[in-house]
Amino acid sequence: MTAPLALAGAALADTLATPTLNGPLTANQNPYSFEAEPLGRIYVSGVVSGLAWSQGDPVPGDRSAGVDLSNAQVFIQKTDGLLQFYLQAGGYSLPALGSQYWRLTNLSSAHDNFYGLVPVAYLKLALVPELNVIVGKLPSLIGAESTFTFQNMNIERGLLWNQEPAVSRGVQANWTKGPWSLSLSLNDGFYSGRLNWLSGSAGYTFSPKDSLTLVAAGNFGETGKASLATPLLQNNGQVVNLIWTHREGPLTVTPYLQYTRISKNWAVGIESEATTFSGAVLARYSFTKVFSLPLRVAYLTSSGCENLLFGPQSRAFTLTLTPTWQIGRYFARVETSYVRALHATPGSVFGITSTATSQTRGMIETGVLF
Repeated sequence: MTAPLALAGAALADTLATPTLNGPLTANQNPYSFEAEPLGRIYVSGVVSGLAWSQGDPVPGDRSAGVDLSNAQVFIQKTDGLLQFYLQAGGYSLPALGSQYWRLTNLSSAHDNFYGLVPVAYLKLALVPELNVIVGKLPSLIGAESTFTFQNMNIERGLLWNQEPAVSRGVQANWTKGPWSLSLSLNDGFYSGRLNWLSGSAGYTFSPKDSLTLVAAGNFGETGKASLATPLLQNNGQVVNLIWTHREGPLTVTPYLQYTRISKNWAVGIESEATTFSGAVLARYSFTKVFSLPLRVAYLTSSGCENLLFGPQSRAFTLTLTPTWQIGRYFARVETSYVRALHATPGSVFGITSTATSQTRGMIETGVLF
């Protein structure tokens, strides 16, 4: 996570490594920085972006079309020395496939419903170049997609992300050596406030083109809390990811598999065991330095008598295309997404009666990474 530092006296800094951008969007190549003794050099960057959307068969309480801010965030960080820090503050929206947007995950609601106006913040103890420890509000180790729109290939998060923690509070150790990268975290899972989740990841870089990551996490206790940020079922479960990334010139492909399991637990109201198994392919092709085309395809199946998707034992297929343009710090992208629910339970899907089994959504997002 440590970014290269600017030379002493230099007017411009190198691109920062945090927050992570999975592409095709790239961070400001010259973030603002200043000396703040006795702390040292502090870097300030951020993102401001807005979106417009239109969708078919909105669920009750959602809107068929609208405009919103998707990000108004600032990132402040210190990236050298023994003690470092990262602070991410401001407003954000969390659009996700198959989920209601308005009043739940739009900018005016997301900070109350999810992670507050400081969604990510941590102190970092850089013990040696290979080993560091971070503590605070941490990005999850799980999954191939990050939390905020600007970090990912697509504007909306996918169905697999809906089954994963996004931000957790806890402590995490990170070790890198040669091609290996290992992380271990004690945290509160789906933002439950109870430190009863253990997460770990192991990554190996075979070559500049190929890397493989195995992630496993789960609740080793039980938590009765239930909210938008802390879904009762998923927060009392376990999740495993296998993620491969391949880069070949202008093409980047990331296929990944995910398995989740929720055990029966009468004490917190889980009456039966349930599982999901899913796979996704995230890909993008950069036609020029300005224009690229990301694609996401995903399929998710659920089993058991609990509702983990669109009713017990439901399945879903999704397709997302997001043509993207970026010139310097400015970006614009247009997204078309399609969700098809299979074996769905009436009342758990789309439309005014919650019985429509598919939804198409269009989005436009534009902004600046400063």
